[in-house]
Amino acid sequence: MQRRQFVQTLGAGSAVAGLGLMSGCATSAGRGAKVVVVGGGYGGATAAKYVRLFSDHNIEVTLVEPNANFISCPISNMVLGGHKTMADITVPYENLSKRHGVKVVRDMVASIDPEKRTVKLASGGELAYDRLILSPGIDFMWDTLPGMAKAGATDKVLHAWKAGPQTVALRQQLEALPDGGVYALSIPLAPYRCPPGPYERACMVASYFKKAKPKSKVVIFDGNNDITSKKGLFMKAWDEHYKGIIDYRPKHKLVDVDAATNTLKFEFNDDFKAGVANVIPAQRAGEIAVKTGLATANARWCEVDFLTFESKVAKNIHVLGDAIQIAPAMPKSGHMANQHGKTCAAAVVSLLQGKEPPSLPLYANTCYSFVTATDVVHVASVHKYDAAQKTMLAVPGSGGVSSAASALEGAYAMAWANNIWADMLA
Repeated sequence: MQRRQFVQTLGAGSAVAGLGLMSGCATSAGRGAKVVVVGGGYGGATAAKYVRLFSDHNIEVTLVEPNANFISCPISNMVLGGHKTMADITVPYENLSKRHGVKVVRDMVASIDPEKRTVKLASGGELAYDRLILSPGIDFMWDTLPGMAKAGATDKVLHAWKAGPQTVALRQQLEALPDGGVYALSIPLAPYRCPPGPYERACMVASYFKKAKPKSKVVIFDGNNDITSKKGLFMKAWDEHYKGIIDYRPKHKLVDVDAATNTLKFEFNDDFKAGVANVIPAQRAGEIAVKTGLATANARWCEVDFLTFESKVAKNIHVLGDAIQIAPAMPKSGHMANQHGKTCAAAVVSLLQGKEPPSLPLYANTCYSFVTATDVVHVASVHKYDAAQKTMLAVPGSGGVSSAASALEGAYAMAWANNIWADMLA
């Protein structure tokens, strides 16, 4: 197994520990090549750091990211429940520059020219690249909810599905809700970012209500036919901890929102007026990927070669994370994006050195969900490249789900978070 293949198979914490074994082993081929990474999330930040590491710092890497700090979507539901603060889920980008020589440009990308291999910045500047790694995350399909186009609608009915200002704003709405008020959460049809995330969010809001607003209710309107992840574990948690607080309603496809009255409108069900309406809209690849013509799967997701994450429609452009058309049983998760980042970094370095990319990518995924302030459940999987089908497939018998929620898993969850943030950004 090649050294890059070895590192990309490791878990988040183990990857950091293994770096010392690789120091000084890289060839100097590829020196002076330029890689631009767009988006500093779980996929992009990881890719930026690991291109530098895998090339022994010979390849120039520029990360384009508008925010000064990384804010994690995983663990952000704990902020809504009042169990963590925004500072707890925020990590600066500065170590990518100080320790790894990544040039971090605080800007947005306005356009990409695949022929000229250039990226135009919103500020007017331009960056040339030999390889472009695009990790744009998701954007929302607001056109499916006409009422959200009205002035001020998206400031009142929040999604908080991108951790940051809306996380703070939604927490403030929950705090302002009178005891006895109703919080309504709308979940879109899959696929969407973080399959278990909405159900965890319901638990966290319910945990806050149980303590501070015991007369308040959580009503979940799920566009899917059933709970999409960890069903038995969530149902058990709702029964044991939140009976009479959480009301789960499947088969409620949202078709519009009246933000002025916090009213949710459904395809086949009655309208519902809430005290706080939290709408997670249908999703697609980030705007820059769609604008560049990379979203070829239902005009929503980007199809890639899973050996390299190179776009199937644009040479020298690699797409990672939530923006891609996923392989069978592959979740859109932070951990998976981190694994994408390492796999892509290894491939990009090999290609720029004139070598074949690693041919047997193997990576793991774990999604932790808090069901109380301390107790956690998880789902895990391992994925291996299948050369015949040219895709990643879940390894039979690997992974699985928790037998029950526990505080021990809560400790594991926070260790996972701290380790993967260090893997990306330390």
